[in-house]
Amino acid sequence: MIKTRFTELFGVEHPIAQGGMQWVGTAELVSAVAEAGALGFLTALTQPTPEALVKEIARCRSMTDKPFGVNLTILPAITPPPYAEYRQAIIESGITAVETAGHRPDEHVAAFKAAGVKVIHKCTAVRHALSAQRMGVDAISIDGFECAGHPGEDDIPGLILIPATAEKVTIPIIASGGFGDGRGLVAALALGAEGINMGTRFCATQEAPIHDGIKQAIVANDERATALLFRSYRNTARVARNSVAEEAVRIEREGNPFEAIAHLVKGARGREGLISGDPEHGIWTAGMVQGLIHDVPTVAELVSRIIADAEAIMTRRMGAMLAAPAVA
Repeated sequence: MIKTRFTELFGVEHPIAQGGMQWVGTAELVSAVAEAGALGFLTALTQPTPEALVKEIARCRSMTDKPFGVNLTILPAITPPPYAEYRQAIIESGITAVETAGHRPDEHVAAFKAAGVKVIHKCTAVRHALSAQRMGVDAISIDGFECAGHPGEDDIPGLILIPATAEKVTIPIIASGGFGDGRGLVAALALGAEGINMGTRFCATQEAPIHDGIKQAIVANDERATALLFRSYRNTARVARNSVAEEAVRIEREGNPFEAIAHLVKGARGREGLISGDPEHGIWTAGMVQGLIHDVPTVAELVSRIIADAEAIMTRRMGAMLAAPAVA
């Protein structure tokens, strides 16, 4: 059993989290993560309305009586979703753990804290982690450059970013980006984290609500099979490398505005691919950790394997490296 400040703070058995993932963070996956002893997060904006989110929370509760949370990602938009209404739906549903991410979460963090909700904020830089700590969040999820989705604009890999954050931040941090097995968990703990957050690895599980064709593409891909979009727009996103992503990158590199690639990268097109199982249909989020994913287990099998492997590394392999002092 591996106990950390993260497991104690959120009342879970294992120092593993499944962060919010658009179109993927639904009750089927989140309840399985909770049942396996880790901390899963429903993705609020996957639900079309706050009322639909309330129903999804209730559906998840009907599938598990263990702790789970909700992710609320704040993104700048011309016509933003009704974030305050989603926030209120989360609070009124009795959720006690929230993962926030994105742009200026101050208002939401303050409201969650006032309601007694514990908040993890996702960050991609030490300075952002320090700002979130001052804001009053309970924990930090620090995303290295390897991560799927938005890795920020500093391009700092986890091997540096995790310990750099741990040196400056006093609240618990969990490491995100590039994690998928027991080796990664041990490494994260050694670097100063209190656990790991996984997205791509949880996509390649039996309970993930996406087509098996996408899961098999993740298994077939290696660590080079990602592309970075939106670099020139200062909104970098790491996605699976496919013909659509490569075309979008080509158009962007020619100096074209976002509108020139919008038809390629729109979320509805990506969601259609996740449903149909065609990995070439649109863009879909995936991290470099694809190179470490070789099967599609159940969530319970995955979590128990990660913990067993981590414990074996810490007790047997590392223990054997500590040679007994020579007797004079």
